[in-house]
Amino acid sequence: LLPFEPPLMTAAGMSCDFVGHPVVAEPVADAAQVAAFAARNGLGGPWLLALPGSRKGEVARLAPVIGQVLATLPPMPVVVPTVRGVAGMVRALVADWPMRPLIVTDADDKRAAFAGARAALAASGTVSLELAANGVPMVIAYDMNLLSRFVIARMLKVDTVTLVNLVSDTRAVPEFLGARCRADLIAPALAGLLPDGPARAAQMAAMATTMHRLGRGGEAPGLRAARSVLAAVARA
Repeated sequence: LLPFEPPLMTAAGMSCDFVGHPVVAEPVADAAQVAAFAARNGLGGPWLLALPGSRKGEVARLAPVIGQVLATLPPMPVVVPTVRGVAGMVRALVADWPMRPLIVTDADDKRAAFAGARAALAASGTVSLELAANGVPMVIAYDMNLLSRFVIARMLKVDTVTLVNLVSDTRAVPEFLGARCRADLIAPALAGLLPDGPARAAQMAAMATTMHRLGRGGEAPGLRAARSVLAAVARA
């Protein structure tokens, strides 16, 4: 799925073809769908996406930090796309945020929310590729328990975990992990992405590179994967 993976597989004695990432084939909401979503939900202008994750532990750790960050930013609508399994928990945790965010779980609403967002504060994970597919500048944050911090810090062999950074060979997306997952560090980075400027432009370029390298504009990844399987069967 990722262009840097095949050498790791071939080094281990396997055959491997890069076929592209499914995110490049996912539908993106158009301007009319975004406008309808905004009108339906009373969103008067560009909004910020807050994405605290899809698992209970990460949501519990990140939602309070996101609330602290939002308290320092200029007032603007906030949309929280989430999954039904943690939607109730998210609603409880955002109750003390400085504004009442719009929580969405419907797939069409999520697509429109992504397509119309000005910027995003998101948990680390594949959501960074979804944001890149929609051209949404982002800040990545993640925290874990102390034991996990200790173990993971000694396993990491790269200086970034954000897929947009890894695929684009840049460090355009700021990330705040572990002990650095603090509102006072995150807020300036996110505020710097809201106006047009160098940080926003660098991310837009990195996201475009990422989507190109993941196969946007080419044959669908699923079809390329099928051809790869058939070729391997033929060789066998």
